[in-house]
Amino acid sequence: MEKNVIKFKELLPEQQAFAGGKGSMLSKMFQRGYPVPDGFVILPTAFQDEYLNGEAWKQIQLLLNDIRKSNADAKFAIRSSAFSEDNAQASFAGEFESVLNIEADKDIHEAIYTVFKSRESERVKSYSSVKGMEITHQIAIVVQLMVQSEISGVLFTSDPITGSYTSMIGNYVYGLGEQLVSGESNAFDFKINRPKGKYEGPDDFKKYALKLFKYASNLENEFGKPQDIEWAVSKGRLYILQARPITTLSFGDLDTYEINYSMMSDELWINTNVAEAIPDVFSPFNWSIESRLDEALDFIPGYYVLSGNICGRPYMNISKRVSVISSMLGKDARSSLKLLGDFYGDIPEEMSIPIYPYARFEVIKNILPKIIKTAKKSTKDFKTLDKFLKLTPEWCKNIRVKIRDAVTKEELLSLWKNEIQPYVNEAWSSVSAGAIKITNVTTLDKELIKLVGTEDANTLLSNLRGDEELASLGPVAGISKIINGELSRNEYLNKYGHRGAHEYELSIPDPMEDDNWLDKQIEEFKKSNINVDELLDKQRIKFESAKSRFEKQYPNKIKWLNKKLEKASEGAKLREEARSEFVRVFRVVRAFALRAGEFLDLGDGVFFFYINEIEELLSGEKLKINNIAARKENYEKYKTLPTLPSIIRGRFNPYEWLKDPNRRMDYYDASMPAVKSNDSEVLKGCAGAAGRKEGIVRILSNPEEGDKLLFGEILVASTTNIGWTPIFPKAAAIITDIGAPLSHAAIVAREMGIPAVVGCGNATLRLKTGDRVIVDGGNGIVEILKD
Repeated sequence: MEKNVIKFKELLPEQQAFAGGKGSMLSKMFQRGYPVPDGFVILPTAFQDEYLNGEAWKQIQLLLNDIRKSNADAKFAIRSSAFSEDNAQASFAGEFESVLNIEADKDIHEAIYTVFKSRESERVKSYSSVKGMEITHQIAIVVQLMVQSEISGVLFTSDPITGSYTSMIGNYVYGLGEQLVSGESNAFDFKINRPKGKYEGPDDFKKYALKLFKYASNLENEFGKPQDIEWAVSKGRLYILQARPITTLSFGDLDTYEINYSMMSDELWINTNVAEAIPDVFSPFNWSIESRLDEALDFIPGYYVLSGNICGRPYMNISKRVSVISSMLGKDARSSLKLLGDFYGDIPEEMSIPIYPYARFEVIKNILPKIIKTAKKSTKDFKTLDKFLKLTPEWCKNIRVKIRDAVTKEELLSLWKNEIQPYVNEAWSSVSAGAIKITNVTTLDKELIKLVGTEDANTLLSNLRGDEELASLGPVAGISKIINGELSRNEYLNKYGHRGAHEYELSIPDPMEDDNWLDKQIEEFKKSNINVDELLDKQRIKFESAKSRFEKQYPNKIKWLNKKLEKASEGAKLREEARSEFVRVFRVVRAFALRAGEFLDLGDGVFFFYINEIEELLSGEKLKINNIAARKENYEKYKTLPTLPSIIRGRFNPYEWLKDPNRRMDYYDASMPAVKSNDSEVLKGCAGAAGRKEGIVRILSNPEEGDKLLFGEILVASTTNIGWTPIFPKAAAIITDIGAPLSHAAIVAREMGIPAVVGCGNATLRLKTGDRVIVDGGNGIVEILKD
């Protein structure tokens, strides 16, 4: 006979979903050795037609008597454990009934009914409505030994308002915890500081504080979220009565695709490089694929390379990475950030960087092995990078044929699990391996600036292609070759047809899916009379002049320079080619998704499902997914938002930010009062490509508007990627909101000799089409001319 009443210590993983939030969590903690008072869970199946069945009541009485044997004069607490209760989206704290200090069986029987019926109360319905949840609730019931507490309290493992991890904060009352929850008694506040658990608060609780800190830290680590913990002290012993995620620090709701990672904690998020690669709003499917790539990389937990999601936009949590360095080396946040080079661009001096207070031993034990493992894998992948680059085009061609020819859902799913997904993961590892070599450019740039200044340093790094071709220059140089008869259309499409402005968003078609795309590019080139070879030759002459000046100034360093430039060139070529071939592999996932959409009768709607849901549907599982319309609505809502600040500290609500007339586009800091951005006539960014140009501004939202850019105008955009490359030759100079010295705009502009200032933060807000500016690419300055 199936059990309807199960002890905490016996609840199986597959039964936890039916035990409700509280019952499931108490059972997990009890089984893991936390000091949880003994008890059991009454599953919803114990009730038939609103009545507790006789067999279930017999089981309850047996378990009550079992607890009484070890606890004289035992009294019990009967609490709700609704399926929707105590999760990351809703706590339902105090909404359902609880009945405490019950001793006799008949009173316990009555209390069970009181709690069971509370699921239909007006306050539960009202709370559910506010949270956008169903009004009716399935409910399990927890029966637990009552702790006659001398001290009762709560502890939040991070600040529920700001999300700061610096301290755990809590308060307590003397006696039962109901006084604390109801507000009947004044509470005593305390703090336990990380990483060592230093206590600040009244003396009465001091001797229990370190033990609570250890329990709380373990719970947070085991369950992966900041915890709201109810605890009590009775007869000198500390008990854990309940733990649940802090609902105010949730990233949102997966079901409806309301996602905002910044709401989880007080940390620093930045999109300097990643938003250039991924300028589009993530579709739910695309984001789930990017998340799997981050999981496969298995780098620093919570850092995210691709999948940190703030309202559909990609961000990296650099607080996590800086925190690891800070705890290992004992350096402050700024010094730790400098060790990472120029990858993230500049952080405003007025901003502080929140640090997660890791204990050093915690980093050594839990995080350092992951970093070492990732580094070893990158070294291994680098050795096989050439092989990957050679084999990938043919692999992509063959796998696309297999996807097209799959005749059953099962066959397609097998292709995904056994061939496509593993190769995508390996391709992503290869990109990471190629990216390591680009650090040669960063290091050399700093050394050259000290020797010859910013402008000549920039120029000396403008010929990284050497006598070959950078993969990022290929799409624009290739069009010239078609016009000159050096390359056929098919050859061009085979080589570059997978590249485009939206290459990292799978819901958007490849350029080669549009039969007219290449014709448009060629026509635009001819119309603008662009000569790419001439641009590259002019920049080569500038490079040779800068090199000649270097030889005269430092005759003993010319061998050193040649060797360094050779390494930098190798690094840049590998990084760009690895990225290009990764995109080729990544776009295969679109072909898989569309084929899955055909099998599942979803069409393009497949991009509003997560990859795990697609896998389950292809395997024949019948999923009840009711929120696809809500996902589409939120996705479209995210697309209406303007470009978000490239640097975000703390909890960021873009809809509130939009209401602020003084909002800044360059950064947002929840810990500081709003400060209007400087209205001076100068914009500052990163030196992207040397040169000085005066001209008229043309602001473009996307490369599809490229025909609006007139020859000789100054291109201003939020960010650029390879999809913008074909229109670069028309621009006299380039200015971007987002970017860093190693960003796409900077590298390609340097090679073409087009002055560029990247990472200005708010150029698209401060400037308008028709403004006249002077772009000083070598010094990272844009001067706004009054006339």
